[in-house]
Amino acid sequence: MDGGLDRRGWLPCFLSGAVFAVCMAGTTLPTPLYSLYQDKLGFSELTVTVVYAVYAFGVIGVLLLAGNASDAVGRRPVLLWGLVCAAASAACFLCATALGWLYAGRLLSGLSAGLFTGAATAYVMELAPGKGSPRASFVATAANMGGLGCGPLLAGILAQYAPWPLYLPFVVHLALLAVSAAVLLGLRETVAERRPLSTVRPQRPGLPPEVRAAFRPAALASFVGFALFGVFTSVSPAFLSEFLDVDNRAVSGLIVALAFFASIAGQSAVGRIGERRSLPLGCAGLLGGLALLAAALWWQVLPLVVLSALLGGAGQGLAFRAALSQVAAASPPDRRAAVISTLFVVAYAGISLPVIGVGILTGHIGLRDAGLVFIACMAVLVACAGVYLLRRPSGTGTLAARRADGRRSR
Repeated sequence: MDGGLDRRGWLPCFLSGAVFAVCMAGTTLPTPLYSLYQDKLGFSELTVTVVYAVYAFGVIGVLLLAGNASDAVGRRPVLLWGLVCAAASAACFLCATALGWLYAGRLLSGLSAGLFTGAATAYVMELAPGKGSPRASFVATAANMGGLGCGPLLAGILAQYAPWPLYLPFVVHLALLAVSAAVLLGLRETVAERRPLSTVRPQRPGLPPEVRAAFRPAALASFVGFALFGVFTSVSPAFLSEFLDVDNRAVSGLIVALAFFASIAGQSAVGRIGERRSLPLGCAGLLGGLALLAAALWWQVLPLVVLSALLGGAGQGLAFRAALSQVAAASPPDRRAAVISTLFVVAYAGISLPVIGVGILTGHIGLRDAGLVFIACMAVLVACAGVYLLRRPSGTGTLAARRADGRRSR
């Protein structure tokens, strides 16, 4: 009986997590399809990376301008608007007869992710019994990264084994979005005192002096982790096809999905490893993933690409969850939201700017050499973060995290 009551108590949390996952799946749905759009519309690899990166600018814009909107108007209205943006994005891809449709679709996808990132994370945790528990936090994390991983996997399978590869994935996603809207309307609102939308003000990123020591390595690791995901989800299908003769879009989608699923595993391990150790271990995982990706590019070996996705994804999960926890712990309560917003801005800059750089270099030196230059640059950044963490005095920046680790060890 108690088990049944417990499951019913957690049902709203799981349902909201499923809605979160459906929305995030739409942001990576086009990943295995870019080569088909290239054939249809005739654009370059640089254009692929720019189309991909437009998404990040949409996320950053929403985080800065309306990241706190759900605190004022309520979670459900913001999430419903996020679903509307996701549906509009799918419609743009269905109508994609010119490049402008792809840009519009990616921008709308970024707006949907920006609306969901903060509001859905808070909503999932608020609907859980006891709120804010580690289990609820993991549901939100798994929904976010799991949705990102399911997008390319779903699109790859449908594009490879079903008809209408440029249409059916988005039709299926529209159907899932409709079901998600019905589910969301059946869940309760968790913001008790709602205010008009006019009270929402842009969030200004902030970095108080006492946070800077903890923020530097956290920002570097977050930047590199998201940059690695950016490369996997934008140009890895082209590399797999051009150099490894992997033309099966389901396989391409699976390899990209593995990086996101590995991130979930990495994030779930933070509780057992401890925040202090997770960030340097995550940096080591990222460095190992980059090294494996470089070896895969150099020797053109498919298993190395798979290992790179697994190790790099796990490193990203370890590093980012620990970075977020340590930065939040080091922040003054009245500036915490602004500091976290700053970290997300850095992370989403990582998912866009380096990817565009790879696209520019590809036109001059080729995809493989451009990838090696990217890997070298990212390896330097994550190595700097690792060295800083090793040399940082134990009393700097993460007192709350160390206390948490001490309580855990006892």
